[in-house]
Amino acid sequence: MKFPYDIPFGVPDVEVQTFPHPFSLTCDQWAVVCAGMPGGKPQARVVYKKLMREADPNGLPEPFRSQSPGLPVVGIQRSPGPEAEGETVKVLTEIPARAEGASHAEKKAHEEGRMLPVESVVIPMLGSTGRLTHTLCVSSQVGCAMGCEFCETAQMGLVRNLTADEIVAQWFTAEYEHCRPEGKTIKNIVFMGMGEPLDNLDNVLQAISVLTDNNGPAISPRNVTISTVGRVDGLWKLREQCTKEGWRRLGIAISVNAPNDSVRNEIMPINRKWNMAELQEVLIDFPRSGNVPIMIEYVLIPSVNDADEHADELVEFVRPLHCAVNIIPYNPRRDSPWPAPQEEDVERFAARVKAGGVFTKRRRTKGRDQMAACGQLGTQHIRGRKMVDITTGKTG
Repeated sequence: MKFPYDIPFGVPDVEVQTFPHPFSLTCDQWAVVCAGMPGGKPQARVVYKKLMREADPNGLPEPFRSQSPGLPVVGIQRSPGPEAEGETVKVLTEIPARAEGASHAEKKAHEEGRMLPVESVVIPMLGSTGRLTHTLCVSSQVGCAMGCEFCETAQMGLVRNLTADEIVAQWFTAEYEHCRPEGKTIKNIVFMGMGEPLDNLDNVLQAISVLTDNNGPAISPRNVTISTVGRVDGLWKLREQCTKEGWRRLGIAISVNAPNDSVRNEIMPINRKWNMAELQEVLIDFPRSGNVPIMIEYVLIPSVNDADEHADELVEFVRPLHCAVNIIPYNPRRDSPWPAPQEEDVERFAARVKAGGVFTKRRRTKGRDQMAACGQLGTQHIRGRKMVDITTGKTG
């Protein structure tokens, strides 16, 4: 196994620019990298497991031993919830802006000495059995290039992709700096934060490999979900990945959010590249383990996609798919042209879809008052609205 790093084997303390971050590798990969160091592979495995399971950096090479491997927390925002569940918590962290950054926004931030914001959210979930668990919503990018009209993150444009270690560090930071001190632990990971995961697929898949490593965080693959706007080229790649051992249990969620191409073209520019027929094609017979369905997400926006005929069209779209539908009440972004839907309209729409023979769930809103709900992550300071051409990958 080879890695693109120049590792000075046999030297316990090495410079940060020549040694990979432990969060970027699985335990087996870390052991290969550390094979020539004192203690070899066996000691490397012990060190890795203590880091991931106990937040113990002893035994790591510098600078990871003397610095927290997590992300610096710059703020915690709490949104009250039902007494049985507790608070939804938005964890605000930062990463460096690079001089060689791919976007104008990142280069400008570097010139001005500013860090880049990364937001993740810890969400309490009360199950049908009454058991309380916690889900971490992680970001895969700073900003997003997809341009969805209803999403706060899209107003930033794409600033940069997160690396695998920056994604894993969101879990580490939330787990050890927020959850563990309060007697909680993270059970589920959902890629539903800032960014489009399939726009950064290599780093997302590597981060999932680390998060599900039995010698690391050991989160079950069935408790990890990738949510995408439906980038069809990325979905074909993800289909291939999901044929491999262990990956068929990965949760897949698709943000459809529209009943037809006309509506979807208006609110989701991705549909102008890959229409709903092409999206449906890649989802049919998507590799799944057992009877686990794909989740079709539908953000309900007043006077846009909430009519009864829209519900009927949605039923027809999902009919060939092994899926469930999740109705999500719209959470207004900053300067939103639409309000949140009325409760009776959410219930009416969900009931109509369910009456069409589709297993339907309705997501309860959490964190809206702290801009921590679905579609609300982002920062006012970066609102470039620069989108990436889906064909060329160039910023426009």
